[in-house]
Amino acid sequence: MDGSTDAPIHHPTPPAMSWKRHFNGSVIRDELYFPWSARDKARDQQSKDPVYQDAEAAEGLPGTHYDAHVEDVNEDGTPRTVWGKNGKAWPVMTAGAGLFSDGYVNNSMGTVTTVLKRIYGKEYSASRKSQILPAIVFVGTVVGMLVFGYVADYHSRKLGMVISTMILIIFTILCSGSWGAGGKKNMDGMLAALITYRFFMGIGLGGEYPAGSVACAEASAIMGRGTRNRWFILFTNFMIDFGFVCSAFVPCVLWWIFHDRHLQAVWRLTLGLGAIPPLGLFYLRTKFKENPSFMKNNFKRTRFPYWLAIKYYGVRLACVSLIWFIYDWASYSYGLYASSILDNLNPNQSLIKNFGYTTIINLWYLPGSFLGAICADYLGPRLTLIIGVVAQAVVGYIMAGIYTHLSKPENVAGFICMYGVFLALGEFGPGDQIGLIASKTCATPIRGQYYAIAAAIGKIGAFVGTYCFPAIQKSVGHGDPDSVEGQQGPFWVSCSMNILSAVLAYFLLPSITQETIQDEDRLFREYLVGHGFDVTLMGDAEFADGANASSEDQTEFKEGHEPQHSSDEQEHLPSKLEAIQ
Repeated sequence: MDGSTDAPIHHPTPPAMSWKRHFNGSVIRDELYFPWSARDKARDQQSKDPVYQDAEAAEGLPGTHYDAHVEDVNEDGTPRTVWGKNGKAWPVMTAGAGLFSDGYVNNSMGTVTTVLKRIYGKEYSASRKSQILPAIVFVGTVVGMLVFGYVADYHSRKLGMVISTMILIIFTILCSGSWGAGGKKNMDGMLAALITYRFFMGIGLGGEYPAGSVACAEASAIMGRGTRNRWFILFTNFMIDFGFVCSAFVPCVLWWIFHDRHLQAVWRLTLGLGAIPPLGLFYLRTKFKENPSFMKNNFKRTRFPYWLAIKYYGVRLACVSLIWFIYDWASYSYGLYASSILDNLNPNQSLIKNFGYTTIINLWYLPGSFLGAICADYLGPRLTLIIGVVAQAVVGYIMAGIYTHLSKPENVAGFICMYGVFLALGEFGPGDQIGLIASKTCATPIRGQYYAIAAAIGKIGAFVGTYCFPAIQKSVGHGDPDSVEGQQGPFWVSCSMNILSAVLAYFLLPSITQETIQDEDRLFREYLVGHGFDVTLMGDAEFADGANASSEDQTEFKEGHEPQHSSDEQEHLPSKLEAIQ
């Protein structure tokens, strides 16, 4: 190819944090994917062409560099299916589905709190431990995220997933069997044990984020172009939302079995049954095969270039973390409306009605999460997030403005519909997209720690929100947090923060395409080489000599190495490149 010729090959947006690139017009357009369009049909064909990939790397052009011709076939040469033996979807499910436990275990604590209040009455409400119990899991989760973020990068994603699953299984079972030193009658002892076990259970939950989610993102890269984002979301955030629904429905079934006579069994089995899903995943995770991109690009045999990583990804990480913080911080206020719904629908405080209405409310998460997964591929995660947070803010402003009418018992049906749409939009936007963005906007060797920091800051936001919003309610409500003004105040604030998230996402988040993971690896390597870092020490030992490395690794980063093609490929290479143009 003549170097002076302007070749119209697709160039993804570089990761520089320049705000000017967002007004180019091509930035959002590059994120869109429509399989019926001529442009995306051509991209799909190019991504499957090994000769195109080799030529592309030789010319130093950005693009898709995963070995499609290798990943799409089994060792015996037969086509690799989605769900069959050695199916491409199994690694995605094995890595991501553990987040079901995060949704189930966290949300089930609301049920446990309700039942404990019914069993112990004022003794429970007056205990200081009852205030620590719901929040302690946040502390453990943050610790687990940071610890397992390092484990996932320095050791392996598989090790992080296996250890976090073991912790989750053990301490979920211990939570269900919590007893104090004084036996059944010692409520304080039981709460102390439950708090301790929930802290360690939180560490296991925290490990699911940097180990499981990151491995899921890398595994999704081998799925078909135009479906990679939805596979990630369906086995991460959708699993969390499904856990929410199950955590509300399971107590309903247990109450139908035991009724009010055996409430101890209701809350203990609700927690204990949460150990079954990770038990099923544990075996699959012991068979999990590390993704080739991690094996080729890790820093196990050299030092972590933390300063270079901070300079390259620091601004982006701060932006992703702030959006996650705002989402989790603001989401606490959404529970205020759930409480109002339950109070209006359940004036007699029936326990089974409480569980039933909670199940109905949580069901609204699922359609929003599913639609967000589909749109993440067609519109791109950044644009989908912006649409979701803006639409949710509009609905939230309307609900807050007419809260006086919606809070009346005769208007409960309208309240449920509006609130359900509000919840669905939250999952459609930031709920689905922020984890996807965090997992795909950095390079493979630091992805675990990058994701862990962003997710930990998000959890800190949720923890802070539990203390901020009651203060806002009291201040806006002139000392009465249950007044109409007190209920409206936090929602005005949280919806305004949604608008801030949209602004941050538009101006500071990078363009995210179907090939972002591969492009980030290549661009980060180029950056390291440009700053004198020895990239020949990256990757596992078996990849050190480059024998099994991709054509991109061999041609771009090893001085004097020429791309190797067969004589037939070399003969047809110019015509292929002309066809691409």
